Amino acid sequence: MKTIVANWKMYVGTRESIALARGVLLALRGKKVLPHMVVCPPAVALSEVRKVVARSHVALGGQNISWLVQGAQTGEMTARMLSELGATHVLVGHSERRHQLGENDEMVQKKMAAALTAGLTPILCVGETREEREAGRAKEVVGAQLHAVFAHTQPRTRDRFFVAYEPVWAIGTGVPATPADAVEMHTFIRTHLHEMGKGLRDEQFSILYGGSVDGKNAYTFLRESAVDGVLVGSASVKLAQFSEILGAAMDVLEAQAVTK
Repeated sequence: MKTIVANWKMYVGTRESIALARGVLLALRGKKVLPHMVVCPPAVALSEVRKVVARSHVALGGQNISWLVQGAQTGEMTARMLSELGATHVLVGHSERRHQLGENDEMVQKKMAAALTAGLTPILCVGETREEREAGRAKEVVGAQLHAVFAHTQPRTRDRFFVAYEPVWAIGTGVPATPADAVEMHTFIRTHLHEMGKGLRDEQFSILYGGSVDGKNAYTFLRESAVDGVLVGSASVKLAQFSEILGAAMDVLEAQAVTK
C-alpha cells in the first residue's frame, strides 16, 4: 500500500477546501486500485471537509495538536477537539513549526504522545537542514529527532503511526531530495526504529517522503519499495498536479499487483 498525505497548510480557506476535497474525490472516482489518502485542511475547514469526505476512501487529518487535554493555550486544538471534527490523523513536528514557531524536541514528543493516547494516527515529521546535510550530519540529526520522541514514548501494540522524512532544505524550494537520498534515509529510519528496543513491528509504521513532491517527480519516489508514500505540500492544493500524484500512486499499485 502507498499513502498520500495532502498538507494544505494556509493556502486555502473553507470554501476553497470544500472545492478541493470534492476535486480529490472526483479524481479517485472509478479507479480500481486506490492509495491510502489523508487530507489535512486548515483547522477552520475541518468540519466542512469532513462532510465532503464522509463515507469515502479519504481520511481527515489535523495540521497541529496540543499536548494538553485542556487548558489555557489560546489558539491550540486538543486531540478531543480534532476527533470531534472527524480527524483520524494529525501532523506532528512539521519543520515549519520546528524552525519558524520554535517547537523543540520535547514539545514534539509530548504532541506525539498525546496523539497516540487519544487514538489518533500521528504523522511525525523529521529532517535535516542544508547545513546539517552538507556537514555529513543528516542521519545523526534525524536519529536524534527520533530518539527524542521514542525515548519517552512507548507505542502500544495497536498504535499505528507514520514518519515523514522531510529534509528542511527541500520543503517549498522546488529542489527535492533524490530518490536515492530518500531510500537511504528511509532505510536508516526503519532500522533505527527497530534498534531502539521498543518492540515496534513493521506493520505499525510507514515512512513517507516529503519536500517539493509534485506531479513530475512523485512516481520516482513512489516506485521505491522503501518509500511507503509521500507527504505533499503546495502541490496538493493544485488539483491538476495533485491528480498527477494520485495517478502516479495508482500506477505503482497496479504494477505491484501485476507482479504479485
